[in-house]
Amino acid sequence: MPEARIEFRNVTKRFPAKGRGEPDVLAVRNVTISIADGEVVALIGPSGCGKSTLLNMGSGLYLPTEGTVEVDGTRVDGPNRHVAFMLQKDLLLPWRSIRENAELGLEIRGAPAAERRERAMSLLAKCHLSGFEHHYPHQLSGGMRQRAALARTLAVDPAVLLMDEPFSALDAQTKMVLQQDLAETLAAERKTALLITHDLVESIALSDRVYVMSERPGTIIEEIVIEIPGREDPMRRRRDPRVGAYVAELMSLLHVGERKEAA
Repeated sequence: MPEARIEFRNVTKRFPAKGRGEPDVLAVRNVTISIADGEVVALIGPSGCGKSTLLNMGSGLYLPTEGTVEVDGTRVDGPNRHVAFMLQKDLLLPWRSIRENAELGLEIRGAPAAERRERAMSLLAKCHLSGFEHHYPHQLSGGMRQRAALARTLAVDPAVLLMDEPFSALDAQTKMVLQQDLAETLAAERKTALLITHDLVESIALSDRVYVMSERPGTIIEEIVIEIPGREDPMRRRRDPRVGAYVAELMSLLHVGERKEAA
């Protein structure tokens, strides 16, 4: 197994009770996840099971109550410049052009203007936004805005991308187009990524492996290796007849439909 790019080792996270006399909230318990360089791994599980909590610990926004998170062998003990976050909302700054939004992270890091511009323009081209560099967010569709958010995320050249349902707000057709863009870009840039999704087919189409979490407190109950070639081409993966078997296995692990049948 290649050396881990990001690793969660026996991680547990408790949040203090909000009211006097109430118990602490145990969000995740004893989670171990290891992701190698260049891998894309999906994380699925019931709502509220602690998936986003894990991403927040991966970025250093939260610290584990127990256990450790490491990026490239270095313990994460605060906000980490080697990790980038992509969320459900694009969060583009409305007063900045698309190019200026893509440059934001590099600008914060003090990169020279010429370097910022070159990197932003290159990534916007890869994200199929050539010709829209001087447009503002309100002039773009939702899918184009998410492409711009991806370019902004990649511009800082992170070691690891953490993605929290980045396409959940989009319609089905636009989502598939952006999944293709994301897969091609991650492969071309050889990026390591941890993706949260509720879309089981998306998890299969985009990932090398899928971790399945239990209800809160979230634990890892299964690791599924996706043995369909061509992760850089999710459209082709979707057409593979093995997808149905993977979906059925994930549904069984998540107990989808069992409560309804029992009722």
